[in-house]
Amino acid sequence: MKKRIFTALILIPTLLLYACGPVRTEPDIPPTDAMETKQVAYVPLDDRPNNYECMVYMAQSLDYELLMPPRETFQTRLDDQPEPRNGDRAAIYDWLIQCEENGCDRYVIFLDQLLSGGLCASRAIDGTEQIELSDGSTVTDIELLELTLKMLAEDGNNRVWLLDSVMRLAPTVGYGGWTLEDYTELRAYFAQPGPILDAEELCVESITAAYGLTPNGEQTETECSAEDIELIFGARERKLRISETLMRLVTADDSGVFTVLYGIDDSSESNCVQTNEIAYIESLLRDGDVLLSGVDDMGFKALCSMYLEEINWQGAEAELRYFGGSEEQNASQFDYRPLNEIMNSHMAYFGLTEKAGAELKIYVLTKPIDPEKSSEYCDELIDSLNESFENGEPVILLDASNGSYGDSFRTALADKTELGMLIAYAGLLDLANLCGTGLSHGVSRYAYLKEGAGSSLSEYGHMCALADVLIRDLCYRSDVRPLLSAYVRDELEGDPDNLWSSGTDPETVNEKLRELMEDRVKALTEKLERSNFISSLSEYEERGWGGLELTGLSLPWYRCFEITFELKAGESSEPHEDILGVYYK
Repeated sequence: MKKRIFTALILIPTLLLYACGPVRTEPDIPPTDAMETKQVAYVPLDDRPNNYECMVYMAQSLDYELLMPPRETFQTRLDDQPEPRNGDRAAIYDWLIQCEENGCDRYVIFLDQLLSGGLCASRAIDGTEQIELSDGSTVTDIELLELTLKMLAEDGNNRVWLLDSVMRLAPTVGYGGWTLEDYTELRAYFAQPGPILDAEELCVESITAAYGLTPNGEQTETECSAEDIELIFGARERKLRISETLMRLVTADDSGVFTVLYGIDDSSESNCVQTNEIAYIESLLRDGDVLLSGVDDMGFKALCSMYLEEINWQGAEAELRYFGGSEEQNASQFDYRPLNEIMNSHMAYFGLTEKAGAELKIYVLTKPIDPEKSSEYCDELIDSLNESFENGEPVILLDASNGSYGDSFRTALADKTELGMLIAYAGLLDLANLCGTGLSHGVSRYAYLKEGAGSSLSEYGHMCALADVLIRDLCYRSDVRPLLSAYVRDELEGDPDNLWSSGTDPETVNEKLRELMEDRVKALTEKLERSNFISSLSEYEERGWGGLELTGLSLPWYRCFEITFELKAGESSEPHEDILGVYYK
């Protein structure tokens, strides 16, 4: 248990309090003193922050060095935006060959990138693709998969996580000419119930034959164009055939090199076009493979799994508590199962067993089952957080309320807790990705702290990873994003979902973004810089947060949906002391 010194003070002049000043170490580049930094070759899903800089920070927190191909080889661009539009599959294959020749033996590979050029592209390709390799030869997407797996299987020391997705119900708005109206109509069409096949009937041919049918075998009525529906049918069939080939190849392989993770992209609360696809893929999985809700969190899951395997993780007990009372409901319309079921499946994957009073705490805020008691749910969670922090208990916090509490919870979290003590946080994400994001960061951090091996690089990565998600959620998603979208729409007469399509100057919007974020980021980072964090659990220790610096703030896909930025952290300090609830040296 941690020990803190509390000074009984009746009155302290404000000037004296602030004259103490928190210790702030200067932000710097990542340190290089990790005891055993291991390289991981990583092929991102695309260049969105969750798949890019957020992965870098998590890797550093586990003493991994994340190797990536050049950004332009895995980026995605929406309609009317500068080229290249999709990732370069031939270049990524060449990069993987080079990694193998350089002796790398850890890989995390998103197959939607390697075989399709990114997640958006995978939803729009409706047939076998031809890919020209750098040596002038041409291969199909299936052949490229076979070549890649054959190459990686030749080294029995390799550990390769292959990540693939169950295609969501509708295509990407603003990509390939698809509009929001197209998305809405097609999602409604593919969310309709269809025939549910028996286990012995499951195969690509029977699943695709059931597309567009009602449970009674009749054609589902729709006003969607036949051309659009056929394109989506073709893209879904292609994805299924890739899955079938992938699982055939890894099942036949005896090298023990491959682990397969499947993620379910945006889904539906009931029987839909994904139902038979999910059942078929589950029937193909081997021991150790898994299919879970969420796609944008799969890189985090793979890194966590890799680390847990390397330390011979035997699992742990965790106290799981819900606040709000609606955990037995779907957290959003995009979830295919209730929140508690999705949590349970992720906990099982990470080897967590529920136990009241366990050292590791997992606190989940749900939508309020009784809206009139919203403030009570928030107060209960804030009190529980503060009690756990005072007791030196590691806490993973998930805000799965989908914004149901307005600003009240986020304000209380920032103002009434030492939020820098969290070992992981996830909130205001697409709900399908929230459980995997929070638990991946939290479980890997908990396991690392129990190992007691700590390094400056790990502390640096942890501070950046936690600050990153807090800034995105507490400053941008909940506060600045609606203001910025309104500015683009009302003052610039542009499209917040694609600046280029409306001829809106991206730098004008980026300047407004930086203006809106400046004070909010400053307040949050100053709060974190006065916080402590758990630096060891093998023998309980704390350290004080280092200084934080945010640079390069912009809109990565020229839309207001998400932001990108770079973080630097200063070296951790001796623990800050608590004076009237504010942490100072």
